[in-house]
Amino acid sequence: MSKYELEVAVDGFHYLEGPRWYQNALWFVDFYTQGVYRVNNEGVAEKIVHVEQQPSGLGWLPDGRMLVVSMKDRKVLRLENDGNLVVHADIWEHCGGHANDMVVAPNGNAYVGNFGFDLMGGADHKNTGLVLIKPNGSSQIVAEGLAFPNGMVISSDQKTLIVNELFGNKITQFDINEDGSLGEKRDFANFGELGDEPNLGLRIENASILPDGLTLDVEGAVWIADTLNQRAVRIAEGGEILETIDTAPDGIFAVTLGGQDGKTLFMCAAPDWDEASRKAETKGRMLAAQVKVGHAGTP
Repeated sequence: MSKYELEVAVDGFHYLEGPRWYQNALWFVDFYTQGVYRVNNEGVAEKIVHVEQQPSGLGWLPDGRMLVVSMKDRKVLRLENDGNLVVHADIWEHCGGHANDMVVAPNGNAYVGNFGFDLMGGADHKNTGLVLIKPNGSSQIVAEGLAFPNGMVISSDQKTLIVNELFGNKITQFDINEDGSLGEKRDFANFGELGDEPNLGLRIENASILPDGLTLDVEGAVWIADTLNQRAVRIAEGGEILETIDTAPDGIFAVTLGGQDGKTLFMCAAPDWDEASRKAETKGRMLAAQVKVGHAGTP
């Protein structure tokens, strides 16, 4: 395993998510300042837009307009060229909990996950699905039976969607059909089935990985944010662990590959995901490490 030096790209936030490298800049959201941010050439994070109901996944339509998930009202919003934030799609009926992460394909199709249950309220775990939103704002469920889908990437050939199952101890993949729907799910990497266990604490206890954020490299491996295990992990298809980056005492909750050569791994770090604690403190920060294999796919 290689040794990695960690740098702090930005800090002083509450809880960062949705990191993206877009148009030669790092973008991310902060849940509890309800902001979408872009890091400028001076290394300062500038707030681009406010999302009152808590922002999460980010992406861009082919014409450059930004999409952002609005978590608590289960919508995807679109930032117009005049600066207005409008509803792109209302997916309330398709979600069992907060809308969450999103990947927007190069053709404008957006895939959105959701919690499936009231995570912050301590409810029992329930599986949920993925929602496809077409560029015209229409939506449909295209996958079901996922244990908290989180962190998604689309392969460079746009034929495969890979998604973490945060409380499923695995990473799953789907073929993408011509109409944007998804084929049968299959394992990218499976570290042991957890079954239908409803107790979230037991699911976490029995899991080897807690895969949150996800990014793909040109060798077909993925980096995951291994949340409460306080590390980022590079995993090959089939499940071989290739590299780990220890981030203790921080947990890692999202990752992306970016930088000018695509070889900077950006990692959203915080002590935990507890809503009350993260709102009360500004310990959220973005870590960065230089890795050997560059970015591939979307985002």
